[in-house]
Amino acid sequence: MRAKSAVVLGAQWGDEGKGKIVDVLSDHFSAVARYAGGHNAGHTVIISGEKFILQLIPCGVLRKGCKGVIGNGVVLDPIAFLSEADRIRQHGVQLDGALFVSNRAQVILPYHRMIELASESAPGRKKIGTTSRGIGPAYEDKMSRGGLRVVDLLNTALLKDHIDAACEQKNSIVRALFGSQQQPGPLDAAQIFDLYAEAAEKLRPYVCDTARLLNGILHSGGSVMFEGAQGTLLDIDHGTYPYVTSSSATAGGAATGTGVGPTAIGTVIAVTKAYVTRVGEGPFPTEISGPVGEEIGRRGNEFGAVTGRKRRCGWLDIPLLRYSNTINSAEWLVVTKLDVLDHLAEIPVCTAYEIDGKLTDEIPADISGINKIVPRYTTLKGWQSNTEDIRDFDDLPAAAKEYLRFQERESGAKVGMVSTGPDREQTMILPEFAAALEAMRP
Repeated sequence: MRAKSAVVLGAQWGDEGKGKIVDVLSDHFSAVARYAGGHNAGHTVIISGEKFILQLIPCGVLRKGCKGVIGNGVVLDPIAFLSEADRIRQHGVQLDGALFVSNRAQVILPYHRMIELASESAPGRKKIGTTSRGIGPAYEDKMSRGGLRVVDLLNTALLKDHIDAACEQKNSIVRALFGSQQQPGPLDAAQIFDLYAEAAEKLRPYVCDTARLLNGILHSGGSVMFEGAQGTLLDIDHGTYPYVTSSSATAGGAATGTGVGPTAIGTVIAVTKAYVTRVGEGPFPTEISGPVGEEIGRRGNEFGAVTGRKRRCGWLDIPLLRYSNTINSAEWLVVTKLDVLDHLAEIPVCTAYEIDGKLTDEIPADISGINKIVPRYTTLKGWQSNTEDIRDFDDLPAAAKEYLRFQERESGAKVGMVSTGPDREQTMILPEFAAALEAMRP
């Protein structure tokens, strides 16, 4: 029997609209669990015109009766978490007994932000385009076994010893990274300890063994949705390295990032835009330059929910989507922002790559290889009519239906859901996918 669980993740470079999709789907699940990333992620959810921007807290908390869980694979900034929780409460959302934080999650501390900012601006350093929120350095400390976990944050004596030792070490690292440039003032260990000891007590009521919690929900007949952050092409192993994030954004990260075994994952749902966007640095084979790209960005409101950074826009990339679906074992596709393409008479779709004069659909592992890609396009007919707010697949223009079916045929996953606007209600769910969702209900 298939497990009552699903991974929802980004099929591209993030910003595919996962927040809205997780919110819509959460009605069918007992809990939604974040499994990777930190408060560099941004999920925007619009409910009856009211906007929620979530960074750490899973979208599931916006559904009454659905638990939100921050798993052990997440790096948690306690100050950012508590601030976000307060903002959500101001919208009338009840978090007591509904939001849980893993006692094994790693903690982001002020020196992680300082290290990242210094490293990104150091002489000779190739810029990755990070958010400078300390995500990467926190994962570095985790992997070098020098990090602080949430369970340790709650131990006052251990917290003080850790901060004293870390501040001494990190101050010397930053001096080396900045070199002759103007340096920030040294970290004040006593001040940091006071701030985070206070935050720890406010965090304490949320903390538990979330692996035990999630496995208990599944074993008792409940259902769990695993919420991805960023996107597949930003995964530390499978993305366009080194222009990637520091965590496992692919479906495999759901098991390691929550403590739920891989056989307990029932299906994988990949979210893809009807085109492609990327924020920050890094290769982008189908990027559109000039007025057409600017217009798509304007119509799609392509600015980061957390950073406000402008997103680069490109045509749909089928080899990239096929690669993403393969490494995630994606069964379903959710297509967002179809309405952004309503104005186009013709829509190019990349269906193959030319590299050094040879056609291929394989994604090169190295950046130099990706930079050699010459996209080969198939031009599909546009529909040039309004699709915003359409709720039924049969009501779409014929060319829009064909665009979706082409995406389905070429990518190896079935289109189960289409978003035709930013609001929760501006969504169509196809019958086969609706049946699969109903089977997930606890």
